[in-house]
Amino acid sequence: MRVLVLGGAGFIGLHLTRRLVAEGNEVTIVDDFSRGHTDHDVTALGVPVVHADLTDPAALRDLPRPWDQIYMLAAVVGVRNVESDPARVIRTNALSLLHLLDWMRPGERLFFASTSEVYAGGVSAGVVPVPTAESVPLMISDITAPRFAYAASKLFGEAAVLHTAPATGIPFVIGRFHNVYGPRMGADHVIPELALRALRKEDPFKLYGADQSRAFCHVDDAVEAMIRLMDSDDAIGQIVHIGNDAEEIAIGALAELILRVAGHHPRTDLLPAPRGSVARRCPDLTLLRKLTGYEPSVPLEAGVRRTFDWYRDRGA
Repeated sequence: MRVLVLGGAGFIGLHLTRRLVAEGNEVTIVDDFSRGHTDHDVTALGVPVVHADLTDPAALRDLPRPWDQIYMLAAVVGVRNVESDPARVIRTNALSLLHLLDWMRPGERLFFASTSEVYAGGVSAGVVPVPTAESVPLMISDITAPRFAYAASKLFGEAAVLHTAPATGIPFVIGRFHNVYGPRMGADHVIPELALRALRKEDPFKLYGADQSRAFCHVDDAVEAMIRLMDSDDAIGQIVHIGNDAEEIAIGALAELILRVAGHHPRTDLLPAPRGSVARRCPDLTLLRKLTGYEPSVPLEAGVRRTFDWYRDRGA
C-alpha cells in the first residue's frame, strides 16, 4: 500500500512507520520537526521525508496522489507544551486537521489520533465510569484551564472528522490513545520522566500523585491496534479506544518498578498530583477486541525495562 504518515517523525509515528515499512508498504512521512531536527532514527527509515507546516493550507499540495491510507498523528502534545502555549495547541491541531480534510480525496482511508483526555473531565466529575467505553459523554470541566486546550483540540478534531469525512467520501477510524509509552517519547511523560530522574539518582525522589492509577500501553501494542483497525472494514466510521486494560497500576507502584529496574533506592517525597490530572484512567477495550481480535502483548514490566534501557543507552 501507499501510506502517508503525518507526524511520522514523532513518537508513535516513527514506530508506526517502522512497522509499515517492515511489512513492505511504500511510506512517506510529513513532519514540521518542531520537537527537533531530523535525526538518525528518522533517516534510518529509508523513506521520503517531507518537512512541512501543516497549518499552511498548501503544505501537502505537491505530494503525489492517491494514498491508500493516511495516518493523522501530527499534533502539539505534552503537558508542558500545552500549559505554556495553549493558543498554539488549539491553532496547530485544529488547522492541521481541517487542511488535511480539505486536501484528501474520496476513498483515501484516514486514521485520526485522538486521546482519552477528551473524557477526562467526566471521570474527574464522577459521571464517567472506569474502565471507560467509547460511548461515555465527553466533558471538559474547565475550558479556561490551559491544560485542557489539548483535550479541546482533540474533541474538536473528532467532531471535524465525524461530520466532514462522510460527506466527502473519506472512510475513517478515530483512535483514542490511552497512556501509550515506549522508547523515544521525549521527557514530558510519566514513564520517561521517572526513568530519567532515576538515572540521575535523584534523592529524595519526588513522586507526584502516587495514589493515582493508569493503564499503560506499550507503543508496539498501540501500533498493532492501529494497523488492525485500518485494515478492518468493520472499524470504518468508529471511535475506538486503544490501550492496555490488563495491568492498571498506581503511580506509586510504577515508580517502585522503575526504581527497581534502575537499581536506585532513594527516599521518596510524596507530593500532590499535578492540578487537572485525572485520578484514574483505564480503557474498556471491548469494541477494539470485537473489531480486530486485538490483545495487548507487551507486559508492563518488560515494556518499562525496554524503555528504561533506551533512555539509559541514549544518555537522554
